[in-house]
Amino acid sequence: MFDKHTFKKSSKLMGSNFELCVVHHDPKEAELVLGQGIEEIGRIEALLTEYSSTSFTYQINENSGIRPIEVPQEVFQLIERSKQISRLTEGHFDISVGPLKKIYRFKKTEFQFPSKKEIREALSKTGYTYITTNPEEQSVFLNKPNMHISFAAIGKGYAADAVKKLWLESGVENAYINASGDLTAFGTNEKNSPWKIGIANPDRQEEILFYVPLNEASVATSGDYEQHFICDGKRYSHNINPKTGLPLSGIKSVSVFSPSAELSDALATAVYAMGRQKGILFVDQLPKTHVIIIDENNDVYFSKNLNYEAVT
Repeated sequence: MFDKHTFKKSSKLMGSNFELCVVHHDPKEAELVLGQGIEEIGRIEALLTEYSSTSFTYQINENSGIRPIEVPQEVFQLIERSKQISRLTEGHFDISVGPLKKIYRFKKTEFQFPSKKEIREALSKTGYTYITTNPEEQSVFLNKPNMHISFAAIGKGYAADAVKKLWLESGVENAYINASGDLTAFGTNEKNSPWKIGIANPDRQEEILFYVPLNEASVATSGDYEQHFICDGKRYSHNINPKTGLPLSGIKSVSVFSPSAELSDALATAVYAMGRQKGILFVDQLPKTHVIIIDENNDVYFSKNLNYEAVT
């Protein structure tokens, strides 16, 4: 029997630091599958980025209110699934939130809220119900001029799921994909123990509060620990509620666990927008899905039946 070792490869992709890891007995084979994983994420980034004129996202946005754009099947299906998640979450997850993000200038030292008129106008160009998908033509049309879709809240998860699928098909049994702390894991580590994810203190990222074992599962975290601002003594996130057009407050961190990285990614954003009570009630109704929420007072809340270890 060959000894298994851990092999890792890192790369900056999709605006995130990706770390890919496989447990393997053959260094050359490990290097090959790690390279294939990095390539796959790069391929998906080229498809989905909103910043390159050659991407389908860019073309869809440029033609908002003008004409439908024919897209590859995987882009079409991702948009269809995004709309399904929007319906499931009653609009708390929405890939068309771009116009709202454009009216906020978070990088200024003195933060000022946009006017009610600006928010109202941006909201009028936001809404998943204005995204028309035509299965026969495999086309996507944004019904209103100046609409703007973005896969920022679901793309990393989609890429992680794609790498996992690729690796499983090529015989990899034990691995993880870490996208800036969002973790997708399957199999076990080199010691045959389950992979674990540490849930950090939102105020001190080096301090781990809980460990949660990841068995054929993914976790994604949404929160304000990296980007937040204080206005009139109140702490706000840089994340925008697509239903109100206002920055989110009251929660520092939401971590969602589910069998799919794509779903965890999208639901972390949705639950954050829903708020603690509604968010936990929502997650408790979903199969094999769990959540940990840390509020503005650093109180921690769990969905039912979540297996975790507190750090003492």
